[in-house]
Amino acid sequence: MDYNHKEIEKKWQKVWDENRAFNVIEDKTKPKYYCLEMFPYPSGKLHMGHVRNYSIGDVIARYKKLRGFNVMHPFGWDSFGLPAENAAIKNGTHPAEWTYKNIEVMKAQIKLLGFAYDWDRETATCKPEYYKWEQLFFIKMFQKGLAYKKQSTVNWCQKCGTVLANEQVQDGKCWRCSDVATTKEIEQWFLKITQYAQELLDGLDNLPGWPERVKVMQRNWIGRSEGVEVDFSIKGNEEQKLRIYTTRPDTIFGVTFMSIAPEHPMLTTLCKNKQEEKAVLGFIEKIRRESKIERTAEGGVKEGVFTGAYAINPLNGENIPIYAANFVLMDYGTGAVMAVPAHDERDFAFAKKYKLPIKTVIYNPETPKMYIENPSCAFTEAGTMMNSGEFDGMDSNAAKSKISDHIEHKKIGTKTVNYRLKDWGISRQRFWGCPVPIIYCTKCGVVPVPEKDLPVVLPENAKLSSIGDDPLAKIESFVNVKCPKCNGPARRDTDTFDTFVESSWYYARYTSAHDDKNGIDKAKADYWLPVDQYIGGIEHAILHLLYARFFHKVLRDFGYLSSNEPFANLLTQGMVRKDGSKMSKSLGNVVDPDYIIEQYGADTAKLFSLFAAPPEKDLDWSDLGVEGCYRFLNRVWRLVDNNFEQLTKNKVQNKKLRALAHKTLKKVTSDLDNFGFNTAVASMMELTNELYKTDPKELDNETVEMLLLMLCPFAPHFVSELWERLGKGADAISALWPTLDEAAIIDDVKLVVIQINGKVRSRIEVPAGIKEEDVKKLAFEDTNVKKYTDGKEIKKVVYVEGKLISIVVNSD
Repeated sequence: MDYNHKEIEKKWQKVWDENRAFNVIEDKTKPKYYCLEMFPYPSGKLHMGHVRNYSIGDVIARYKKLRGFNVMHPFGWDSFGLPAENAAIKNGTHPAEWTYKNIEVMKAQIKLLGFAYDWDRETATCKPEYYKWEQLFFIKMFQKGLAYKKQSTVNWCQKCGTVLANEQVQDGKCWRCSDVATTKEIEQWFLKITQYAQELLDGLDNLPGWPERVKVMQRNWIGRSEGVEVDFSIKGNEEQKLRIYTTRPDTIFGVTFMSIAPEHPMLTTLCKNKQEEKAVLGFIEKIRRESKIERTAEGGVKEGVFTGAYAINPLNGENIPIYAANFVLMDYGTGAVMAVPAHDERDFAFAKKYKLPIKTVIYNPETPKMYIENPSCAFTEAGTMMNSGEFDGMDSNAAKSKISDHIEHKKIGTKTVNYRLKDWGISRQRFWGCPVPIIYCTKCGVVPVPEKDLPVVLPENAKLSSIGDDPLAKIESFVNVKCPKCNGPARRDTDTFDTFVESSWYYARYTSAHDDKNGIDKAKADYWLPVDQYIGGIEHAILHLLYARFFHKVLRDFGYLSSNEPFANLLTQGMVRKDGSKMSKSLGNVVDPDYIIEQYGADTAKLFSLFAAPPEKDLDWSDLGVEGCYRFLNRVWRLVDNNFEQLTKNKVQNKKLRALAHKTLKKVTSDLDNFGFNTAVASMMELTNELYKTDPKELDNETVEMLLLMLCPFAPHFVSELWERLGKGADAISALWPTLDEAAIIDDVKLVVIQINGKVRSRIEVPAGIKEEDVKKLAFEDTNVKKYTDGKEIKKVVYVEGKLISIVVNSD
């Protein structure tokens, strides 16, 4: 019979659905394994990037099941967000209608691929039964001081009409639409992720299963630094203090100007006259149109304006001009920076531009004096202190600690630790998101929605007229409510949550997907968590992955979870590329998975996506590669089909094939344990080639069965069909991984090379374990050896067991 992938895949998908083959419950008699791919946004159709991502997880999940693990492999939908809302505006539909239709289409495609998902745990984040619990978690955070609202300067995307978290501004642009990000003053909700900054940093050391580059990215983003905060008095009003934060207290004697953020609350009060105030206000307005990323970009233009005010250096009494500068951010440190142009490249460029003094306080003794007094660039290395009073001549690294102690002793500042990480702004001024469960009462103030009234459900009658609207604010029946405390008139908050809130805890919801008592059943969560293997893109390193780690720790502290981290191991897969570019609808180079499934089958699609490149590397699409994988499956099919009687009736044991099969098993097992999917497939192809070289009468049925089981995680429909036909059982997925026989790998025969005076003269086969004297005897009986040794003096014979005999003869 021919390999008919359409009939076979349809048959086995039906069997698996009817038998709920991949649905699991907690079972403490087995080791558990939680495998999870980052869930998709229901955009409308799968692409090959999805297929590759899910294929990786599918192979891991199926392999672990064959190894006897109790495997949970759930699926769901990250279904809130801007695309649905924008599509609804464009097409005159409701976002829910657009979203659920797309889910239906994408789920049907995933079903065609036959992935081993526990569909009983399916979750969509836009459903009230999901976001109800998210609202409760937020209320608990609010009550614990982890959620708060404040007026702040935020990143703003004009095109999307909403706030962007710092992590969502990439290269100065909106992560979603790539429009240039600007800034805006707005009141919004924050989650206090900074309260967990040190734990988030320390926890990275306990994640050996994460790629090092992801951990480096998170460490850099959290950005821990040790320094000192120092108060500089304002000249003419010494009671007024300008507090700065510095990691370089060793340079404090070299301060020649102060840089202050345009958003600093003291800024306009520093101006001495109307002209200076006008200049400062104009500068503030200009900088407001720039994103934070643009302002702090390395190599970016450094701009500033003099406020007219001076600060007093508390260590040497010098008057320091105060400038508003575009590169200083209010949300890092104190929003004010002491500028030391002799020892900071950015300050040096600014000082040169505005003709400000440059004062050297650290030098290299080997540098000529003229370059120390008139530097051509900033000296940023360690050196010897100068122009620093009592600290002159000291090593600058040692001076950091001494000057910090001196500052604290004089009570003009304090040692402190700072983080680059800022609190997570979660307010979004859009409709299609989880409503903020807060009510505002003129009498009672900010009041959380009572738990009994959750969820606060999105209204169905929103009018989505244009991008940038705040649709919820226009729905009076939603906005106007009674205060839960005093029953007086009140109004709801009309913001929705950043969609990264939903994806920060979905993995925990899967452990008890339909729990309607607590949202997360702690006993089940403790059994399954942390996720044993998480799979997703590197682009989420400082977005989703950081937020999820924070959320996990909060839920632990609230008593929902016991583990410290959500994901024990992380695999970041590469992109699928075609013609050298990332697959994209805009580039017109997208390969339709439906077409591949129709032409070659789901097993071929999966096999190619795993064989063409290591999972962490980019995969270059190849039509020839797909056809090659399809031919391989057909070869295995014919091997079984053409030798069916031999494999089912005559139980042959071929020691040579059996040894090769167990060598292959050892290699494939190791490869799968280390995600070497491509090399595992290559090994199975090599084994298949050897089977084809074997006389059909000598085919070893055990070897063929081992080949099928090794292939099962990659091509489960295909293998299940052959497994059933061979009479091995109803379904290969219920079988167990073959048991490795190390003894079978040991060759029965060894090939020993014979050298005479350093030259190879012959080779002989000897039984494994043969004694040395017997090998030597066989060697000297060899015809070629006799040719070079008869009648000559044997001076030396060296035997390397199972490999080599070296004979030295007198050449006379």
